[in-house]
Amino acid sequence: MFTLPLGDHAVLRPLEPWQAREFLAHIDRSRGSVDPWIPWATFSTDLVSATATLQRYADRQAQDAGRIYGIWLDGTLVGGVMFTRFDGASGVCEVGCWAEPAGEGRGLVTRACRELIDWAFRQRGMSRVEWWAAAGNTRSIAVARRLGMSRDGVLRSHSSYRGRRYDVEVWSLLADEWPPTGDASGAGDRAELDRLMGVFVGAFTNTDGRRPDLDVIREVFIPQGRIIANTGDEPVIHDLDAFIAPRQRMLTDGTLTEFSEWEVAERTEVVGSVAHRFSEYRKSGFRHGEWFEGSGHKTTQFVRTPAGWRIASLAWDDDPAPAST
Repeated sequence: MFTLPLGDHAVLRPLEPWQAREFLAHIDRSRGSVDPWIPWATFSTDLVSATATLQRYADRQAQDAGRIYGIWLDGTLVGGVMFTRFDGASGVCEVGCWAEPAGEGRGLVTRACRELIDWAFRQRGMSRVEWWAAAGNTRSIAVARRLGMSRDGVLRSHSSYRGRRYDVEVWSLLADEWPPTGDASGAGDRAELDRLMGVFVGAFTNTDGRRPDLDVIREVFIPQGRIIANTGDEPVIHDLDAFIAPRQRMLTDGTLTEFSEWEVAERTEVVGSVAHRFSEYRKSGFRHGEWFEGSGHKTTQFVRTPAGWRIASLAWDDDPAPAST
């Protein structure tokens, strides 16, 4: 069995029927976030049905019509990626993904999808890779954007789930849009910047009993890094110590619970040993027991150091809260 390292103590490898018990436990942990978007999660409710789900993909792989792979983080299955459709004759395939909360915010899904897309284009000579996502699945659509896909259009009222019709967005990549083999370093740079951003954003997550450890922020910043809140009348500039300590308290003392933040869109440019990323984000959780949702924008500067890419500075501005009625 092959194993591909994804960084952050995570690996990608095939997900097979004999792993159905582990797969079922993982789906049970992620059902709240996966079930609305991944149809087979609805039907994988016991060992027999979970085995059947993986067997269907094993049969598709035998027919060269689909494949499924798991993402393991520190030895625990936390998500995966798949070719939901694979048609070598037409040169068109579809890639999909899923993750439980413990696998979110680290860039693992994006990196795993890049491995599948690279294999489809370089090894199998595919012409087009598609990404289909329900119009309300903002996290899936954000992955499509990070992969450099173009939005082809919307299939209105295309799919039915539990009595409700969903619009489906179709995104795609063409073979000539994928970086050539000689540009592997550029793709590697981009993957590393995705990872750094994923670690930063994911550090704040405390959903489903997860205890955040904001000290990981020090690992992705240069020691002299600055984090700037431009949400009031004047910018508030923090060094790492001043930023981390109060937020660690808020996320562990009950002030903020079930909190998570995620990118919904980004533009990244790399020029030599510096890079810049402009991001749109959303966030949600309970603040002092009251549910809230928010959004905003970040600008992040990266520098290449002897130890690799690191964040030099990050500034953010929250969007105004909608007026109450």
